[in-house]
Amino acid sequence: MVEELFQNDFQSLNVILVALLVLAIMAGAVVLFFIFSRKRVVNAELEQANQRILHQKELLQATIVTQEEERQRIAQDLHDAISSKLNIVSLHANMLSDTQIASEEANSIGAQIVAITGTVLESSRKIAHDLLPPTLSKFGLEAALEELFDEVSDTKKFELKYTLEYSEETLPPEEELHIFRMVQELFNNTIKYAEATTVVVKLTTTKEALNFTYQDDGKGFELKDGTAKRGLGLSGLQQRADILGATIVMTSTSGQGFSLELHKPLSQF
Repeated sequence: MVEELFQNDFQSLNVILVALLVLAIMAGAVVLFFIFSRKRVVNAELEQANQRILHQKELLQATIVTQEEERQRIAQDLHDAISSKLNIVSLHANMLSDTQIASEEANSIGAQIVAITGTVLESSRKIAHDLLPPTLSKFGLEAALEELFDEVSDTKKFELKYTLEYSEETLPPEEELHIFRMVQELFNNTIKYAEATTVVVKLTTTKEALNFTYQDDGKGFELKDGTAKRGLGLSGLQQRADILGATIVMTSTSGQGFSLELHKPLSQF
């Protein structure tokens, strides 16, 4: 009887030990699963963080390149439109200092100085306008775009159709400037290269997003051509979109015109 009880207790103990062992194995498996799952999650997060850092580096580098190109353009404009003409003014002024100069010649030189000075003033005004359009800083994006549209229409290069439904202060001033520069670049490309007859522009805002579309019916080009992208400034458009936190889709094929769609989600607070 005692042996039977002892045997039953031993069997019960074995069952308990086996159960504990199974539980320990299951617990270990759960812990290992959690550890490896967490490791995968951490690795994925690290990869995403590295990708974000890489993207920020590329964006910063692209921004620096764009700034340097802009500085070179400004420097060239200053040299061509102002410095060279001021040199002529200086030369004429030195000629006027000659006590032996005839009055008629002095009057002629004075008239030339006045004319050149007027040209320099107009050039400096244009350069300043290109750097920061006064209408944009004073009255906002919609007024600046309307002014730009009037200037483009005056070129008579193509028919411009546009829709503007922009709520002021939707974007901060620095982001409005990026949108304005993008529109400028698109018009420049169309005027220089597209041979378009019609351009359609639409800018609208809602509580959720800003949407912008640009379309011309010009000769188009192959988007996969990297040289064309650089020459047409399309890389700059993508860089500005990245800075804005916006997405753009560009579509073009040879003979089929060009279109761009921009979508920028707006923060909701």
